This record gives sequence, C-alpha cells and structure tokens, in this order.
Amino acid sequence: MTLFTEAWAYLTDPANWSGPTGIARRIAQHIWYSLLAVGCASVIAIPLGALIGHTRRGAGLLVGLVNAMRALPTLGLMTLLVLLYGLGLIPPIAALVVLAVPPLLAGTYAGIVNVDAAAVDASRAMGMTEWQILTRAELPNALPLILGGLRGATLQVIATATIAAFVNLGGLGRYIFDGLALYQYDIVLVGAILVAVLASAVDGMLAVAVWFSIPGTGRARKALNPGKSRSGV
Repeated sequence: MTLFTEAWAYLTDPANWSGPTGIARRIAQHIWYSLLAVGCASVIAIPLGALIGHTRRGAGLLVGLVNAMRALPTLGLMTLLVLLYGLGLIPPIAALVVLAVPPLLAGTYAGIVNVDAAAVDASRAMGMTEWQILTRAELPNALPLILGGLRGATLQVIATATIAAFVNLGGLGRYIFDGLALYQYDIVLVGAILVAVLASAVDGMLAVAVWFSIPGTGRARKALNPGKSRSGV
C-alpha cells in the first residue's frame, strides 16, 4: 500500500508536473513519438491495404507480411537498429512503425474486401473509374474497420513507446527505466499509471470515432449539423 501512496503523492504534487522533466512534458513527448510512428505506419499500410483489397491481388503475400511483422520483437528490433544506426529518434520510431503496420494493414484490407459487392458494381455501372470506386465507394464504407485498425495500432504504440527511454529519449518510459535503475518502484508505478491512463483516453476517443463512422447511421452528419438534425431538415 505504501508504494501506491508514494506514487499518488508524486502524481498529485504540482512541482512534478512542470519543467523540462515534468509529467506534462513527458506526456507530450510520449504523444509525439506515438503520433509520429502511427502517422508513418498509416502512410505505408493504408494505401497498400486499400490497393490489395480493391484489386484482390497479393492477399496471400499480405497475410504472410502481417504475420511476419507481428512476430518481430519490438525491443529486439530497436536494439538492432541502434547497433546499425546509433542512438537517436530513428531506431525507436522505426520499431514502432513495424509494430503499427500489421493492424492498420489488416484493418484496411478487411474493410475494403467486406464492402458490399452490389455497391461496387453499381458504382462501376455508373461509369466511375477504379480510383473513383475506391475513394468514393469503398473507402467510405470501409472506414469503421480502418479506424478499428488505427485504434488497435495506436494502443499498441502508446503502450510500447516507453522503449524510447531505452535509447536516452524522453516520454513516459523515462519514469519506468529511471525508476528501475534507482530502485524507486513508486516512480515505475507512476510511469505505468500514466501510460495506462493515456492509452485508455485515446482508446475512448477512437472508439467514439469508430461509432460515428458507421455508414448509414447519419451520426457524423448529425454531429456536424445538430441544428438541422433537430429541425428535421
């Protein structure tokens, strides 16, 4: 119980929230690493998953790629990259990108493949090009599954971004690694609590985004135009 009491005292002390090594700065660094990794992974995975899902070509290769990337240990991969490229931002971000690509790739592919074939055929019958079918018919209908993949990738990255502290960067992992090095387990607990709270908050926001994105419900339109929804226009 003393450990939790000390961790709570640390979290509630305003002095620990300010300054270059304060909690607020560490949270900002953690969010930045996570956003950078998920953003890079999205640029790679979403177009590739959409292309494979639309053309139905390379699905077997996709499954093999996803399984292979999921099997890679993130910390081990980052250690290898450090040996190759040295310390800095690139090794942890590259390792986190590899972690984030599989759920994004799988979610995008599944979303495109599961779009109603009748909607695709109707779009093609209207004279749409393949690009227009993908962007105007398939991607909007696949959005809930794409966001679901984004949700899973983001949670994994936030939980794992603590490894950045292993190569002397910032983020919430600093509390875990520094606490272990100094045998201050209350600080380790502080880091674990902050990571859990941050992950839960982001998961809640992405869950709401998935709920709003379900096609045919009109939830997004009602949220953007509440006045029109109430008046029935």
